[in-house]
Amino acid sequence: MQTADRVLSLLLSFDRDHPEWGVSDVATAFGLDKSVAQRLLASLAHRGFVVSDPRTRRYRLGPAVWHLAKGWERDGGMASLVRPVLRGLADSVGTGVLFAVPDGVHMRCVAAVDGAAGPLRAHDLTGELYPAHAGATSRAYFAMLPARDRAALLYGRPMARFSERTLTDPVRLEERFAEARAKGYAYSEGEYDAETAAVAVPVLVRRRAVGTLSIAGPRESFAARAEGFVAPLTRTATDLGRLLSPARPRGAPGEPR
Repeated sequence: MQTADRVLSLLLSFDRDHPEWGVSDVATAFGLDKSVAQRLLASLAHRGFVVSDPRTRRYRLGPAVWHLAKGWERDGGMASLVRPVLRGLADSVGTGVLFAVPDGVHMRCVAAVDGAAGPLRAHDLTGELYPAHAGATSRAYFAMLPARDRAALLYGRPMARFSERTLTDPVRLEERFAEARAKGYAYSEGEYDAETAAVAVPVLVRRRAVGTLSIAGPRESFAARAEGFVAPLTRTATDLGRLLSPARPRGAPGEPR
């Protein structure tokens, strides 16, 4: 059990702040002998969970992690995990709620729950793609990206107009992104679907946006209630962020061993 815990803690230590590890780094951070650290990394590399750079002899996450993650999401693992949280929010606000994650220049709906007013669409929203430049569901996420990353994704390629409210001018879009960043949420009316309005907030894991949580409904009945949705959305997004956060690896930098 101790070995299994060490292996899992080591895997969880690969993150945005520590994308790669060397043998000496692992030994120091986790209080291990270098020989033990080497064996752990070699075992993980043998199974494809990490890969070694032959030049630097440092390790990064490998294809086995991607395989597990894709399988978990493809088979509905993420949707099953978040749906009860979405149901609680939908019941409290009385309208539809959806959780979406980035997928290239779109946000992809992972799970959606109808409110008391009934479904937003005649079809299931799961799997639906929302373009980065149109609508609150996308804006709440893409607003959180560094400007350079957002520009590389969005600008210099065709952007479709879905209604008269869809913006395609980069300057005006950046103004909308800045507004969403400043407020902590995004609001839209008819940008992607002419008859729909939405308010959305980013879902953060360790201070990094991993998706968005949105409340959406018919435009004519939504605008007057939008401000009141922000507080419950923000609270629920915080709950989702906790739910999606891996346990802090034992012995990781900044944690007592």
